[in-house]
Amino acid sequence: MKGWEFTGTHQPLKIVEKPDPVAKPGYVVLKTLAGGLCHSDVSALDIESWMGSFNVPVIMGHEVCGRIVEIGEGVEGYEIGDIVAVCPMYAKDGTTPGYTRDGGYGTMTTAPVEQLVKVPAGLPPYKAAAATDAGATSYHAVCTVGGVKPGMKVGIIGVGGLGQFGVRTAVVKGCEVHVATRKPSAQALALSLGAKEAKPSITDFADKNLDVIIDFAGGGKTTADALNTVKQYGKVVLVGMATDTATIYTYSMIFKELTFMGSQGSTTKDLQECLDLLASGELDPEIHTCKFDEIGEGIEKLRAGEVSGRLVCVYDD
Repeated sequence: MKGWEFTGTHQPLKIVEKPDPVAKPGYVVLKTLAGGLCHSDVSALDIESWMGSFNVPVIMGHEVCGRIVEIGEGVEGYEIGDIVAVCPMYAKDGTTPGYTRDGGYGTMTTAPVEQLVKVPAGLPPYKAAAATDAGATSYHAVCTVGGVKPGMKVGIIGVGGLGQFGVRTAVVKGCEVHVATRKPSAQALALSLGAKEAKPSITDFADKNLDVIIDFAGGGKTTADALNTVKQYGKVVLVGMATDTATIYTYSMIFKELTFMGSQGSTTKDLQECLDLLASGELDPEIHTCKFDEIGEGIEKLRAGEVSGRLVCVYDD
């Protein structure tokens, strides 16, 4: 097998050849069909504090869709040839694809059975790969943590790779969605996804009595603005990590009796429900594809902010 290996911060990924993986108990071996490229991988390459999350050297890529080619002892409910998506969270042994075990930037990878979700028939692998992180993470933030219900007024901050999933998910769930993003192109995208309004700042919706605000930007001020804008007894969910600090107005927290929660990753249930939405056509995010040899170039495009939506490597089947 081949893969793009991560060895440390400020070191470029390099293509390596390794022996094909073997299925250990509780695991399957996958032929990678699609592997998503994520901005967090750029952060790991550029920011030293990310190193504690990795077991290097490791083949990067935590967004994986593949075909099962080998099944380990004790794995039930799956067969050779099944196409599966891999939830990158909550492995029993604590491993994570692309971080502590080889992931989706490789032509083959492995996954424990508890992280597997069967891909609905007819759904392209590149969409399933994008669902494993951006899709399911957004679904988890909006539905599981945010608890949105039909008829709610929902604010979304940011319409990037995750935010676009979040906007459409809230719309599909029957919510009135108000989107904050500075880019005119992103505002147009939000409206095309079914948002009622799109404006530069979440504070532009201070008179809308928003029940829930999901901050996919995490820019510090965006979080503070969300807490100042959400209605009395409302909820703010923080997903984005553009900065690691935010200064909040505590009076808003206290006198409005707000709920402020973080949201990380997803569960296999979130991933399954996101895959079902994609298969139904109700969720159809902007996704761009590349080939295996172009992963390094794709990382540079992410670093330069040249990718709208999500970028996914598609492998030859």
